[in-house]
Amino acid sequence: MPEYTLHPIGHVESTLTDRAAAPRQPDEGAPDAWLVFDDRYASALDGLNPGTDVLLLTWLDRADRDTLTVHPRGNTTRPLTGVFATRAPDRPNPIGLHAVHVLAVVGTRVHVRHLEALDATPILDVKPLLVPDR
Repeated sequence: MPEYTLHPIGHVESTLTDRAAAPRQPDEGAPDAWLVFDDRYASALDGLNPGTDVLLLTWLDRADRDTLTVHPRGNTTRPLTGVFATRAPDRPNPIGLHAVHVLAVVGTRVHVRHLEALDATPILDVKPLLVPDR
């Protein structure tokens, strides 16, 4: 299979630094965080406004890429399940998918609500969350 190269466009600034203590989902106590983009992507942020809901794609750089099965939510009473049927961060291509709400845009910094990504997590892309009326 061909290989592809991804280049981070920024990183997450968060109070979350310990993977074991981080919430698994945004509604489980994830804090607000900042998305910090490289200056060369400043014009790509045009039109991104407070109140917008976006999909954030990150590279889960602390993930184990050899993991293929997990006990969902780390609960060993649940049967082993393939990672493609879970939201587990450990997986062959550890791409994080996060639905976040934009609180503010300040230059190349975007303040978002309830992000469960760890501090310094690389950002791959941001896309608007499409709703039925769009």
